[in-house]
Formats: sequence, C-alpha cells, structure tokens
Amino acid sequence: MRRLARLTHHGGSALPGKVVERIDPGFLARTLSQLPYGVVLVSGTNGKTTTTRMVASMLSDLGLRVFTNPTGSNFTRGVVSALLTEVSLTGKLDADIAVLELDEAYAVHFVKQVRPKYSLLLNVMRDQLDRFGEIDNTARLLGHVAEATTGTVVLNREDPRIAALAGKVPHDTAVRYFGLAKALKHYFPTDDEMNAELTGAAKPAAGAEQTQAGGAAAGEHCADVTLVEVRDHAATFLMDGRNHDTDVKLEGVYNLYNAAAALALVRAVAADVPQTAMRSDADSLIKAVSQVTPAFGRGEVIEVNGSPVELLLVKNPMGFRLSLASFAPEGCDTMIAINDEYADGRDMSWLWDVDFTSLRTAGVAMVSGVRAWDMALRLGYEEVPVAKVDTDFEHAVTEFVTANPDKPKHMYCTYTAMLKARAVLGHITEVSDAGVGR
Repeated sequence: MRRLARLTHHGGSALPGKVVERIDPGFLARTLSQLPYGVVLVSGTNGKTTTTRMVASMLSDLGLRVFTNPTGSNFTRGVVSALLTEVSLTGKLDADIAVLELDEAYAVHFVKQVRPKYSLLLNVMRDQLDRFGEIDNTARLLGHVAEATTGTVVLNREDPRIAALAGKVPHDTAVRYFGLAKALKHYFPTDDEMNAELTGAAKPAAGAEQTQAGGAAAGEHCADVTLVEVRDHAATFLMDGRNHDTDVKLEGVYNLYNAAAALALVRAVAADVPQTAMRSDADSLIKAVSQVTPAFGRGEVIEVNGSPVELLLVKNPMGFRLSLASFAPEGCDTMIAINDEYADGRDMSWLWDVDFTSLRTAGVAMVSGVRAWDMALRLGYEEVPVAKVDTDFEHAVTEFVTANPDKPKHMYCTYTAMLKARAVLGHITEVSDAGVGR
C-alpha cells in the first residue's frame, strides 16, 4: 500500500488512508507510537496550516527529525496517507516527533486513537456553520483534544473560549499560553466582540468571559510568549521578561501571531527534550522563527512576469478582515475568487459579515469563482467598484495576473479557488510544490 501511494502520486490524497483505515485500523496508533518525543496536534479555526508549518520548520531547524502531514491532509485518513509515503517496508518511521494539523472535527477522531503529547489550540471563530454548527460546539470539539493531551496544552490567552479549555486539561498535563500586547489586541477581536460589532449588540463587559470552574478571565494568564510589536517584515516577541526583535519572512499581522503560538509550542517541546538532541536557547528559537516562509496561499508570493502575486486564503469573516487589514490595496490590483465547494463551506452568507470598505478607493479588478456574482453583489452594496466579473476561472486568473505587469497583485481566494489559482499559475510561471494534489 505504501508503494501504491508513491506510484500513484497520491501522497497528499486521503484515498490510500481510507483503504488502510479499513484493512489495518491500528496502523495510525502503532506507527506514531514509535516516536520518542510523541505527537504535536495543532487545531483551531484560523491559522492551522501556517502554524503547523512553523512548528515543524522550527523543530527541524533546531535539530529534530520531524514528520508532518502535507497541507490539505488534515483529516485522520489524510495523516495515514502521509505516513504511508514515509514508513519503511518494516513499518519504521524515521522521525523524532510528529507535528500534525487536524481539522477541528477530525481531531476528535484522531485523539481517540492517538493521545498527543502536545496540543496547540489557536482560536474559535464562526466558520463553516453547515459543518460545525454554532461556535460553542467547535469549542467543545477542541475540548476533547485538551482532555486527551498528556504533556502540554498551549492555549490562546486572548480567545476566551480557548483559554477556558484549561479547565479540561488533565491535572498532570501542563498548560501554557501565547498572547498579544495590549496595543495589538484591536487586530484580533474575539468572536463575540466581532459579532456584537456586526449586529450592533452590546459588547461583552471587560473580564466577563471566565474560564471554566471559576478560573481567571481571558487575558489574565501569564503568556509564555507574547507578540509585542509588528513592523514591516519584522516583529518583537516577549519571552521570559525579555524582548526579542527579529526580521521575518512572513506576511501579515495574523501570521506573526501564529508565530507567537508556534514559539510557545516549540518552547514546551524544548523543555522536555535533552539539549543534546535539540537547541533550545532563546536566540536559536528566534532565528528559527525568522527562517519560516508562508504556507501556500497564506501570504505566499508567486512571481509572474517579474511582479509579485500574493495569494491570500479567506474562509470566514475574521480571516478576511485580518487579510484586508494586513495588505493595503493602494498601488495593487485586487482579485477575489469565491467557491462554495465542501472544503470551502457551502454557506457563503458570511461574506455579508466582512467589511470591504477599505477597497472602495482602489476597487477590485477581477471577481471570479463559483459564487462570483454573489461576491460582486456584496461589493456593490459596499460601493466597491468592480472592473470585471468572469466565471471562467482559468481565463479570469490568467487575465488578472498578466494585466498591468509592473503592478503588485493580491488574490483573495477560498480554499478550492486558491488551489485552482495555483494550478493556473503553474501553467504561467514556476510555482513551488505545496504538498497537495500530487
């Protein structure tokens, strides 16, 4: 089966995993149990792919052999498929630790088979309500991960529903937090604050959100890593009472907050791993952060005829809002591509919860995707000029990226639209392998 996965180039597909789950249901647990430093599980609404990439990259730079699942394989059977390409004929996995991105719902199935040693829980936002239902249900799903973690759970101090999961953590499992300096919190309103802003309801009172069992309010926990300042391709992180400045290759304030999360998780691993196996001093950690590049479609830049085309994944109001705030439209051409396939979420009504007024001056050059006309209507209500709507996706992408060759471009895409955009760009210019669709 391992050879079949390679021969058919389905390393990023869940098909081989589906077969193996049926014929050898113990394969996943048996294979991952070999790892001397266990499994890291990363989940949450926003930032899973980027943060998983960061953690895996940093641990590798610091000396560990890391197994991780390719982007797009964040279901349990996708992890199995990825393992099939890495195990030897005798079932040996040549790695010290696994860093796995898991979809919120499938993380529950995963922890029934494999108890992670570390978990990193990022945030809970309203996303794909047709799959997960209301937001508190998503938090409950992540609560199962917290309950199953044996070593350390790393939580987002600024998200009250995530911080509350400390009450689910076993008494012999450690809890750490990552957080934001007060000056940066306006970039990341909680889901309740954002919903109140959109509906005109009263915002939650300060300190109103409490952790379970009467714990401290979100924001009162001491963060292991705090994002203090964001500059152009640079950031400052606070660790152990000391500020650490570093240049970064990442784009957008949200990616730098994900970097704080990754730092906190890597520090938790470093506390357990012998120094002979992994460098763990602060300078080495910060250097590792500086080397991380964006995950595909998350601020990834692809050059077309000498001009940068920036791919920006959007899948819920908060993610779209943060992208619009991080990438100024002035001096750039903008395209928005919206699909409603299963991986995107069928319900696109969330587009009406995004504030597009920042695009009024520069306008949008191209709108495409399955729901192109819905997106164009939304922009029309926001009085954002739209130059063209084209439902022929390949034609739309090609026309957009080749027009105005000296002008930088932003492409805001839902998940399947982003995959298709990369495929189209692959016929025009060199596009790096993303580990999906192989």
